[in-house]
Amino acid sequence: MSDVGNSPASRDIAYVMHPYTNQEKHKEVGPLILEKGEGVWVTDDSGKRYIEGMAGLWCTSLGYGEQRLIDAAVKQFHDLPYSHLFAHKSTHPAIDLAERLVKMAPGDMAQAFFNNSGSEANDTVVKIVWYYNNALGRPNKKKIIARTKGYHGVTVAAASMTGLPANHIDFDLPIDGILHTDCPHYYRFGRKEESEEAFATRMVESLEQMILDEGPDTVAAFIAEPIMGAGGVIVPPKTYFEKVLAVLKKYDILMVADEVICGFGRTGKMFGCEQFGIEPDIMSVAKALSSAYLPISATLVNSKVADVVTKNSGKIGTFGHGYTYSGHPVAAAVAVETLKIYEERDILSHVNAVAPHLQDGLRKLADHPLVGEVRGMGLIGAVELVANKDTRENFDPKLGVAAQLVARAQEHGVILRAMMGDAIAFSPPLVITGEELDMVVDGFTKALEETAEWLKTEGHWKG
Repeated sequence: MSDVGNSPASRDIAYVMHPYTNQEKHKEVGPLILEKGEGVWVTDDSGKRYIEGMAGLWCTSLGYGEQRLIDAAVKQFHDLPYSHLFAHKSTHPAIDLAERLVKMAPGDMAQAFFNNSGSEANDTVVKIVWYYNNALGRPNKKKIIARTKGYHGVTVAAASMTGLPANHIDFDLPIDGILHTDCPHYYRFGRKEESEEAFATRMVESLEQMILDEGPDTVAAFIAEPIMGAGGVIVPPKTYFEKVLAVLKKYDILMVADEVICGFGRTGKMFGCEQFGIEPDIMSVAKALSSAYLPISATLVNSKVADVVTKNSGKIGTFGHGYTYSGHPVAAAVAVETLKIYEERDILSHVNAVAPHLQDGLRKLADHPLVGEVRGMGLIGAVELVANKDTRENFDPKLGVAAQLVARAQEHGVILRAMMGDAIAFSPPLVITGEELDMVVDGFTKALEETAEWLKTEGHWKG
């Protein structure tokens, strides 16, 4: 590759394989290279500033440059930069973090297993579910039901649970034993004259029928995000989880809550489960656990699961699962400090105080001819674009309408994310101010108008 230029952009194109990127298009578009971050703002290599309206990837909850997290990392680097948790070894940061997580989590959580990412946390979920049922002498009770449009990661098992086409096509996924039930998106899949409650009932009846068709003695777990994230920021219909939990209890199926995006204040409660009355058997957390300053995640299990795993490891001689960096002391120390900050600064009160700037600001756009639905809660939201408000018809995916809008928003200094179905996601740092949220909505509004004009000019939409 001797013809590669010396610019960072040309070197990026030549050498970096980008996740979730059209690699061919990237040769033409090139990268947005970010160099600095402060608060909710990031700065590119040309000096232009942007509000990070997605907190990176739903994760940089305390914003950029939080000195307490930097200091926590530096101190731990000096004290003990690395140790592991294998074979009875431990560290103070791992112990402190596990205790905090177990005590703050909803339900009867008992223990925390540490991983490095949300994907790994959910892969660990799958292995624990299988291990648990083998230990109970139920070798056929292994199937896991996820949901269409759900997102649970990209490792082999986690990507199989993810219910999005791009995560399966040409990856030979999903693997056997992973099933997908209906997506509970009332706006998209509710029938005419059907109430939210009736829609929820229909969705859960479909779930129960799947369980019966597969055989309850073969279904081990159901995994769900309290609010779907990457699948479109889909808020569940009223009574949905209440009805789901009743079905799971009926057939002795574990409830797994994927709190990777919702956890630690994103929805206005510490965990999304608390918004919907979910007491999970297993829960995965990541992202805001360390405000994304260092990679770390956890898989939490309740007493019922923990006791079985413990006894079975005694029978076998070990719990044969773990990562070199499980509970890495520096990452754990930063996570502990992050949780302290949430508590000391009462992050939930702040989120609930400023959230109306986002939620109400976006809902004022609901009547715009290009907007089909505005949805969200707390500091997570989405606007879905449609070609026809009455029929809710989507644009041709090849047009990339949401991507066009997000590019225009970026020109106005706001970073957002385009998702499948022409939905645009909002997930700013939890420390954002009301004034900064108004700027996010303003930048999005300008981009919305410009996108509408582009569609008309190009003859793709009459408005």
